[in-house]
Amino acid sequence: MGRVYAQLTLEERRKIERWRHARVSVNEMARVLRRHRSTIFRELRRNHFQDPCMPKVVGYFAMAAQLRTSDRRARQRKLTWHPQLRDQVVERIKEGWKPEQIAGRMQIERAPLRVCQATIYRYIYAKEGLREELWWYLPTHRKARRPRRARKCRAPKFHRDVSILFRPEAVAQRSQFGHREADLMLFRQRFGSANVTSLVERVSRFTVLLKNADKRTGPSWTRSSQRSVRCPSRRADRSLSTAAPSSSHGRTTKRRSAPVAGSATLPRLGRKARSRTPTVAPAAGYPETATSTNSRTTTSARSAIG
Repeated sequence: MGRVYAQLTLEERRKIERWRHARVSVNEMARVLRRHRSTIFRELRRNHFQDPCMPKVVGYFAMAAQLRTSDRRARQRKLTWHPQLRDQVVERIKEGWKPEQIAGRMQIERAPLRVCQATIYRYIYAKEGLREELWWYLPTHRKARRPRRARKCRAPKFHRDVSILFRPEAVAQRSQFGHREADLMLFRQRFGSANVTSLVERVSRFTVLLKNADKRTGPSWTRSSQRSVRCPSRRADRSLSTAAPSSSHGRTTKRRSAPVAGSATLPRLGRKARSRTPTVAPAAGYPETATSTNSRTTTSARSAIG
C-alpha cells in the first residue's frame, strides 16, 4: 500500500512554531514529525505572516497558518469561480488538448487569467468534471486519478541501448567462434512453470538445452553462464542430433524433449576428427596422394620414408 498524504494539523503547526523560534533545523523538524522536508519548507513559505501595520510581528505563527490554510480550502476552485476561463479550458480538453498543453499555451500567451496543469487535473476529477466525463478526453482515458507517488517513471530493467542490433560485426556475420545466443522456450500453463533455455553457438550451431524448474532469472542465468563457459562433454554431444546444422528449434512434448535440429556432431563443429591411423607426409619423389586409411598402406609409406 502506498503512502497516504495527510495535511498538517494545528498541533504540528504549534510544534513547528516553537522549533522555529528555537532555531531548530528543518531536517530535524521533518525527522521528528515524520514528514518530508519539502512539506516543512512549503509550510513555512506559504504561511509566513507579515503585516505592514505590525512590522515587528513577522514570522511563522501556528494559529495564523491554520487560518490561512482553512481559508484556502474554503475557497471555490479557480475554474468554478471564473466561468469564462472554465469554458475555455473545457473546450480545449474536448478538442484533444492535454492539461500540460493548455497551461503551457496560457503561459506563452501571457494570459491575464490562467491556471496550471494541476488545477485542470483537479477540476477534471472533481464532481463537476466527472459529471461532464472530461476524463474520457484525456490520452490515458483513466476515470480515477492515480496517486501522486505512482506517477514517477520507473527505471527500465533492460537498458534501451543494449540491443541485438548493436552487436559486433564479427558476431553478426558469424565469423568468430565462441558467441552464443540464449533463448527461452515457454510452455502452456497446464504444463507448469518449467521451461527450457537454449544456448546456440552462432558459427557451429552447437545447441545446449537446459531445463529450468521455474521462471526465475537468477538460477537460470547462473546455470547458463556455467554451461556456456565450460567445454561441452561427450555425454552432451551424444544427446544431440546428428542432423545438419540449422537454426530452427525442435518440438518439445510433455514428457521428454525431442532432438533439436540445430546440433551437429563433433566433426561438424570445426574440430579435427580423430583418425585411427596416423597422418604422414608423402616422401620425396612420391605423388601427393591422400593418406591411406588402412594399416597396410601406412606401413609401406613408413618403409619408404625410412
